[in-house]
Amino acid sequence: MENSMPGVLYVVPTPIGNLEDMTLRGLRILREVDFIAAEDTRHTRKLLSHFEIAPDELFSYHQHNVKGSSEQIVARLREGKSGALVSDAGMPGISDPGAEMIRALLRESLPFIVLPGASASLTALVGSGLETGNFRFGGFFPREKKEQELLVEHLRNDGATTIFYESPHRIRATLQVLYEGVGNRRFVLARELTKLHERYVRGLLGDAQRLLSEDDERGEIVLLLEGCQEKDGTDEERLTEDQIRYRVGRLAAAGIPAKEAMRMVAKEAGLSRREVYQALLNDAGDEP
Repeated sequence: MENSMPGVLYVVPTPIGNLEDMTLRGLRILREVDFIAAEDTRHTRKLLSHFEIAPDELFSYHQHNVKGSSEQIVARLREGKSGALVSDAGMPGISDPGAEMIRALLRESLPFIVLPGASASLTALVGSGLETGNFRFGGFFPREKKEQELLVEHLRNDGATTIFYESPHRIRATLQVLYEGVGNRRFVLARELTKLHERYVRGLLGDAQRLLSEDDERGEIVLLLEGCQEKDGTDEERLTEDQIRYRVGRLAAAGIPAKEAMRMVAKEAGLSRREVYQALLNDAGDEP
């Protein structure tokens, strides 16, 4: 039988490395709730054991069981039970299935409370020394070549600092893709944040392969890319017709319809669509 008052789901951040970063409020919530939904129950049991917390119920909520676990959580909340949602590290809902749970609660008009706490992306951003007034979180850097090309095309003219998560064995290849795509911009690599061997690598993309050590290819990595610098609008900053055709061609190769590719290039380069179209016509006119 459903309780007249539904329970509350608390979204509880957990440490990204140093257990001392667990908040007092977070610990109290974990002790008081009726159930805990965890990304990896084995990992969460270690955290709970460290703080001598014995949950009444602990079950998994991860990308492979989102639907079933969401229904399980909703049912318990409707019974009037309170719960906590935790990920392996950091803020649930950031690059993990916790975001799906929040959307499910909104659809069901059920209450939830998000606690502030540890976040690898924001910790790395503040420590990077890059612009913090305008930034975007890009999640995990795409693996498919077409997706990479589309992303790089956007980053080329994006003034915001961009934050990515990346795996150690892919970091060198990703840095090379960025260098070839956006040029010699500043980057910052943050690894093992809040842990004993925390390290920041700062430099230009052109020097990235030299700056990285073998140790930098281990552990959790946050990659930050400097945004493009404002252009002064002089003729020297304008794209040549060859550059226009090259950019449209890359987008077309990635499966973007011709009209949409032209629109994207025009917007990012500060050109009219007529100018982009004319550049393509001139290329056609040069053919024998």
